[in-house]
Amino acid sequence: MDAVFNPCAYLAARWTPSPRTVRRAALAALVMSVAIVVTGGAVRLTGSGLGCDTWPKCTDDSLIATRAQGFHGAIEFGNRMLTYVLSGAVGWFILAARSAKPWRHALTRLGWLQFLVVLGNAVLGGITVMTGLNPYSVAGHFLLATSLIAVTTVSWQRTAEGDAAPRPRVPGPVRRLSWALIAATLVLIAAGTVVTGSGPHAGDSSEIRRMPFDWAATAHVHAIAAWAVCALAVAMWLVLRVVDAPADTRSRARDLLVVLLAQGAVGYVQYATELPEVLVAAHMLGSCLVWVAVLRLALSLRERPAAPAAVPAQADPQLSAV
Repeated sequence: MDAVFNPCAYLAARWTPSPRTVRRAALAALVMSVAIVVTGGAVRLTGSGLGCDTWPKCTDDSLIATRAQGFHGAIEFGNRMLTYVLSGAVGWFILAARSAKPWRHALTRLGWLQFLVVLGNAVLGGITVMTGLNPYSVAGHFLLATSLIAVTTVSWQRTAEGDAAPRPRVPGPVRRLSWALIAATLVLIAAGTVVTGSGPHAGDSSEIRRMPFDWAATAHVHAIAAWAVCALAVAMWLVLRVVDAPADTRSRARDLLVVLLAQGAVGYVQYATELPEVLVAAHMLGSCLVWVAVLRLALSLRERPAAPAAVPAQADPQLSAV
């Protein structure tokens, strides 16, 4: 009966995953959270957003895609099925974190937070379909997916750390600069959703209402936000060298610059070539990688050592002599 009413505790009593297994589970959830964004972009870029025109079923009469729905139905249904793979990866992480010895409650809570974000985004995805790909709902769908990437990135980082209170590895002003970098990146991502909502890739071949903004103007605002992120990233790289930050932190700053350079190049080329689908998909992947790189850099500015082991009580020598 314990396996039915409390399966996590039942499994934890019979399985002790290694730290490497827990870390692999966290990485699997992170990889799938990025993959679901990229495949969701493929749905939109192929005009398959309404390939399954209802939710949670694919049609009013069928749970799965039918032959009549053709290529677009297969693409949309495949993306929906990938959500189950993502849920499986998140479930693996929850079970691994719960079964680790000692039980790391913080990791388990992060796992359940991942599950709640996935569940919420699945519901929002259904609303997006039922509202005919409303651009604001589509933007919210992407932003929730970005939130999931943030949680899975933090979870992956936490598997390599202990549970003691965090200790700074760099001076306070450097940490505040990292918060400014995170804020600017969020503005960049949000501006990107407006560019998408105003642009030509509506997600379906029919007439889909777009955001009422001039696409070229929103693209320029997005580019300005990108330059702000690049400036902050360069400043972070220079400051970390000045304060002689740990080598791994400086490497994270270098990695961020490389990803930003590649993402900027893709962004300008796709703008100049009138948004070819392949480059838009690459830009969406780059957006995820930039966000992961920014978060990993910020997380590397502090450390969480393993909590000190409890010191066993010493016997009183006077009592021992009695």
